[in-house]
Amino acid sequence: MTATVSKQQSGHSEDLLALAASVLDQAAGEEQVEVLLSRATSTTVKVYEGQVESLTSADSSGAGIRVIRDGRLGFAHCGSLDPTVLVETLREARDNLEFAEPDEWNGLAVPDGVEVVAQNGWSDSVVAFPVERKIALALELEQRVLAADSRITGIRSTAYGDAWGESVILSTAGIQAVDRGASCSISTQPLARVGEETQTGFGYDSGRVPELLDLDHATAEAVDRATRLLGAVKPPSARMTILLEPRLAISLMGIVSGMLSGESVLKGRSPFGERVGEQIASPLLSLTDDPTRSESIGAEEVDGEGLACRSNLLISDGVLQGFLQDSYSGRRSGLASTGSAVRGTRSLPGVGAQLLVMQPGTRSFEQLVSSIDLGLYVNSFSGMHSGVNSISGDFSVGADGLMIRKGSLAEPVRELTLASTLQRLLLDIAEVGGDFEWLRGGDGACSLVIQDVSLSGA
Repeated sequence: MTATVSKQQSGHSEDLLALAASVLDQAAGEEQVEVLLSRATSTTVKVYEGQVESLTSADSSGAGIRVIRDGRLGFAHCGSLDPTVLVETLREARDNLEFAEPDEWNGLAVPDGVEVVAQNGWSDSVVAFPVERKIALALELEQRVLAADSRITGIRSTAYGDAWGESVILSTAGIQAVDRGASCSISTQPLARVGEETQTGFGYDSGRVPELLDLDHATAEAVDRATRLLGAVKPPSARMTILLEPRLAISLMGIVSGMLSGESVLKGRSPFGERVGEQIASPLLSLTDDPTRSESIGAEEVDGEGLACRSNLLISDGVLQGFLQDSYSGRRSGLASTGSAVRGTRSLPGVGAQLLVMQPGTRSFEQLVSSIDLGLYVNSFSGMHSGVNSISGDFSVGADGLMIRKGSLAEPVRELTLASTLQRLLLDIAEVGGDFEWLRGGDGACSLVIQDVSLSGA
């Protein structure tokens, strides 16, 4: 049985498939062999003070080869698609296998009958977009930001970027998958200054059609974020409600999803390991990992092992539904893969969320603000990686933002610390906003109102 992916496969990628097949032809005896090949092109244009600061274009390619025999796994990768190099990489994977310990759960992904949800991630317009128009977009964005507010005194960086590429996965277990995609983006980091104080903002937009990139949105966002914290002071310590916009809400959910991987559970590194079917969050929260959502720029057809992507409900009305699995963790857990393997050519597959989607509530951001008597609208987190313990759930991160007083945004504050546990934060969600949006990275998120969070300031 072979899992075949139809994504823009006709007329494309045949050479990659043929190359991968030539490696599989060298499989010997009881060997299981998997070949991942990829190639990509990217362009970045940076402008500064009306001039092109840099223009880079890069082509990359690579391969990752897994060999499994008698429970032992060998892996090797290379940065070339040269057939001779691929033969040597296969030989290296076999050599590495000899030093590996046997593991009865090692094995390649096997087609599971789940149908692929067709996506359209390719964009001819990205590939064909002329360099001079890439430069013009970046320059126009810089000009708009500088003209938008007198407090904007400069711009640290303004850029246009795009990338396109394709990859194939072929294995002796019957997997055959092809993936192609292309996207583009614009971004800017303006500096706002009043007196001796300077604040930095950012704005961006992304998509699959360069002509549709929204410069007005990127400009307005960048200027607002650069100017909103001017005059910020350190607030007094207190316990209060916090309001997270979609961008920060999904950052929190991303940490939670890492705790909901079968890999973390097997290693005893998840505080939710024995809690399937239990209430772990407010009944207002529902969270899905769903890379089949075609509306998102992050939609995909297959995971890192070539299995069809699917919708995996993680939390429903606050109740934990299950964990994400790749073929190894699923096999070892006595379950099946959830199509949640993530990887590159230089790494082995691991478990990870691919496209998180929050179920929206009903009220707008403005209505959420108006419902809060005293609180903090968080502008940014700092120290998320060092300040969050994914095993215990301890949460202590730096933040800044705007105070909320009597239902209105008030003075800016900075140099504060928010402290709680992830378990407590989930249970203390008081409202999920109706302001759903697809974010730059592809995830779909809404604002969150979380009660009774410790704020340490002056």
